Amino acid sequence: MNFESRHYVPCLRWKQGEYKALRLLSSNAREVITPLIEVAELGFDFETGAPSKTIDKHLAPFAKRVRENWGSQPCFVDPKHIAATPRMANGRHPVDFVFDDLRQRGCAAVPVISLNSDAAFAQCAGRAASADRRGACLRLEISEAAKSTLRRSIDVLLNNLVTPNQCDLIFDLGAPNFEPIAGFSKAVEALIQRVPYINHWRTLTLMGTAFPPSMGEIKTSPAVIPRNEWLLYKLVATRLAALDVRVPAFGDYCINHPTLLPMDMRLLKPSGTLRYTTPTSWFVLKGPNVRDNRFDQYRGHCRAVINSANYSGSEFSAGDQYIEECARGANSTGNLTTWRWVGTNHHLETVAHEVSSFDATSSGVSQGAGAPLN
Repeated sequence: MNFESRHYVPCLRWKQGEYKALRLLSSNAREVITPLIEVAELGFDFETGAPSKTIDKHLAPFAKRVRENWGSQPCFVDPKHIAATPRMANGRHPVDFVFDDLRQRGCAAVPVISLNSDAAFAQCAGRAASADRRGACLRLEISEAAKSTLRRSIDVLLNNLVTPNQCDLIFDLGAPNFEPIAGFSKAVEALIQRVPYINHWRTLTLMGTAFPPSMGEIKTSPAVIPRNEWLLYKLVATRLAALDVRVPAFGDYCINHPTLLPMDMRLLKPSGTLRYTTPTSWFVLKGPNVRDNRFDQYRGHCRAVINSANYSGSEFSAGDQYIEECARGANSTGNLTTWRWVGTNHHLETVAHEVSSFDATSSGVSQGAGAPLN
């Protein structure tokens, strides 16, 4: 694992739509991407009031899907959504199972830990790092980065695990209030400069998102939502480069919000939305709920994207090709999983091009759409 600032670390929930989006990426996009794959949370059955699966059944397909959809390329794997108490039927810790299975399938996974990882979790990550010889990754939250005890906390966590030069650092802003963005960028810049061992981490990434927590916040269609995490990154990276301070790579949450909200699917009526990433924003088409109104509305969504100034063309990505085919009736209107992979795939290709062409040492900041990577 080794990359510099012109690299992209997307955080993926690893639901079906997201891993299909990753599988369908162009080869050029794959070269500049190292995904942060989160092991999905254990589902909950609201009718029975209990988990919908055992932890064994929940985790059984995870490593297989990583191998099938990302192959043997490096990736970060974060099991943070696995609760601290469940154990496998044979008594093993779930995190041990995850990384043992990844290893057996030939996946180049780097375990992700945090300053609030419990002792058992950290020990599992340590065993994985020792067996795989790929080090580890520290995911640092903005609230933790501001504490005066940060260096000591890092030293305690990494003691007997890995050294900073064997460890990747992801500075995760989550979904903060970016406004006013000029002031917030200065605060983030200052926090990055005070991160201990700034020049020793194997890789350094700044991650965050401005994507809304719910489509319920979208009141008009089409809606334009600024991608403030990308604007923030360019401001911070340009300033750090001018100060001769290490420039991080870029990471985001694709077309998701990072907060997991437990929802009873029996009561949920999701709207028909198409989330389309542009160089500066998300262009969101939203229709009525799909339970009562079905999916034919997506043909209109697709035509609206194609007829806008935002469309990248059918050859830009697999997602864009599907949009073009759906618009003219050459492909189905799909389902919610379809539109998650379509939007995510287009997003990944868009950002992969942006980060690979962005020069933090240049005073000019390009807002152009750019050409497809493939």
